[in-house]
Amino acid sequence: MSDFLLKEVATDYIESELEHIGFDKAYKAIAADKFRYKNIKIFGLTVAQANILKQTALTFGADCAVNRNVIIGTIEKSDAILCGSYSQLKKIAQKLKAQPFKLPILGDEITEFLKDRKETTKIAGILNITPDSFSDGGMYFKPIDAEKHLIKLIEDGADLIDIGAESTRPFAEAVSAEEQIIRLKPVLEFINKENIDIPVSIDTRDSKVAEFVLENGANIINDVSGFDFDNEMPKIIAKYNAGVIIQHSKEKTESKPYYENIIDEVCFCLKNKIETAEKYGINNVIIDPVIGFGKSREDNFIILDRVKEFFFLNKPIMVGVSRKSLLGVKENDNYLKDTLSCALAYPLVTAGVDYLRVHNVKLHKKMSNSFTHIGNL
Repeated sequence: MSDFLLKEVATDYIESELEHIGFDKAYKAIAADKFRYKNIKIFGLTVAQANILKQTALTFGADCAVNRNVIIGTIEKSDAILCGSYSQLKKIAQKLKAQPFKLPILGDEITEFLKDRKETTKIAGILNITPDSFSDGGMYFKPIDAEKHLIKLIEDGADLIDIGAESTRPFAEAVSAEEQIIRLKPVLEFINKENIDIPVSIDTRDSKVAEFVLENGANIINDVSGFDFDNEMPKIIAKYNAGVIIQHSKEKTESKPYYENIIDEVCFCLKNKIETAEKYGINNVIIDPVIGFGKSREDNFIILDRVKEFFFLNKPIMVGVSRKSLLGVKENDNYLKDTLSCALAYPLVTAGVDYLRVHNVKLHKKMSNSFTHIGNL
């Protein structure tokens, strides 16, 4: 048996662990920054910026990886990965404020980047009013059934209702704007009649549908194409001062889409779409990196494992894993799918994702509330 016993300490719990070993309570919050580490990728630095950043990092015992050609000056730009404890990174940020080449701006951005994100995950309940959705097609197609399920979603604790009148399952037939409106009209009339004040998003790619639903009480448009299907969409959303859920999209011509770096590519795609929204004056933006569309199963799990890397976009994040094919139980019933969906969603809640888009609201709400309770202990 070893003479020493070693175990890893999760950095999120470092303050309580310091207290448990009898560390000075008055100093634990400051000391905790020495035990918490972060890797920060910084894009498009000039050679001068990259060199100064690297030397500054080394001064404080941290490090900064740059392109190997930076040292000989044969490239114009380099990405960098800055790594160190929170304490070191804060000192680096402060030191950069006295440097040239716009590095004081970078110092401010590093300081902002280190701020903790503590969000309570909200639950978006899915209401499919379609005959052909992959998990509940036809169940709520009749207005009376849709109304009953809408009430149940709210009673089960939904913070937002996401209503779709066109299936987005693979190989589903497109539904015209006119038909989507016919399907959506009774549900919206019911929402207005019952004075339901919970936020309602409508899952549509079509600006004609968007205009109709925003005129009739919807608050948010959930555009699975991320403005790519209908270029009038941002104009309509801005016209009604509504919100938007912008989803990542990949060219549909690619049967097997290839990503050189999926996280960076999805991040920059969403960044460009956010800029488009803001250009039209849309400020209420939620982003969705999208699980399942134009991505392999491996791609999807990479996104789930690295979901925190989307936080730099400074927008609420929605993720939907509910009953998706990546669960590997396509032929099983919804009970098993919901159970596995909830298990897969748990690390998203612990990561601080803002919204889970789910079919089974009650199950996910209970899981989310349980984590919130644990986190407050």
